[in-house]
Amino acid sequence: MRIIINLDVVLAKRKMSLTELSERIDLTMANLSILKTGKAKAIRFSTLAAICKELDCQPGDILEYSDKGE
Repeated sequence: MRIIINLDVVLAKRKMSLTELSERIDLTMANLSILKTGKAKAIRFSTLAAICKELDCQPGDILEYSDKGE
């Protein structure tokens, strides 16, 4: 089981770059990149809330659970 990060999909729908999101929510590009590539082990609720607020989306738009590939 795993959590899939769909941040790139939501960014594309909003026509926003990772750099622009990074500047708007005051989070480093490195940290956002780790999240976007699915290499993050955790995410703070405050970070998730900031991303959702800026992208006008719900956490479920960004995070997806999958039990395939076990």
